[in-house]
Amino acid sequence: MKRAILYIHGKGGSAGEADRFRAICPGFDVLGVDYRGELPWEVAPQITAAYDGARWQYDRIVLLANSIGAYFAMLALGDQALDKALFVSPVLDMERLILDMMGWTGVSEQALREQGEVPTDFGETLSWAYLCYVREHPITWQAPTEILYAGGDHLVSRPAVEHFAAAHGAGLTVLENGEHWFHTEEQLAFLDNWVKRVIL
Repeated sequence: MKRAILYIHGKGGSAGEADRFRAICPGFDVLGVDYRGELPWEVAPQITAAYDGARWQYDRIVLLANSIGAYFAMLALGDQALDKALFVSPVLDMERLILDMMGWTGVSEQALREQGEVPTDFGETLSWAYLCYVREHPITWQAPTEILYAGGDHLVSRPAVEHFAAAHGAGLTVLENGEHWFHTEEQLAFLDNWVKRVIL
């Protein structure tokens, strides 16, 4: 049986991040998706194409997605028969995240609609078109899912993750002293051990 991991990186990441999982997931080919763009209507078709290509070659496909990569993957693959999904610091409720960022910036829906785009002090540009797209394309998700969440995640709210896990019967593991970006030696070791435990 040929098995593959389809890796979807987060914002500012790259398909090269998939390399670290090759050593800890023997028996799997690890395929990093090198998507272009940051808008869901740009990225989702690229992920769909990567999945379609892999499905021809592999008997079993596990999705491994990080941060906003999880949102893009759910948008692209919600109707596909994935064997399993592993989400790390995932954006699971994009509308909630956008509304939270609007709240942090003090931007109302009316102001965003009128201005179209509003830059923020934390490097994100709020977009009315993006918010409308998210609302017009709700996520439907059915794949067996495991989630790794960090207790110190200041981007993705814990209630949003817990709600998703409960609604979808997903396994939830929390590294209480972790951050949204798993990058320290301790955090990466925890991530590696989690992947090895839930991949099968």
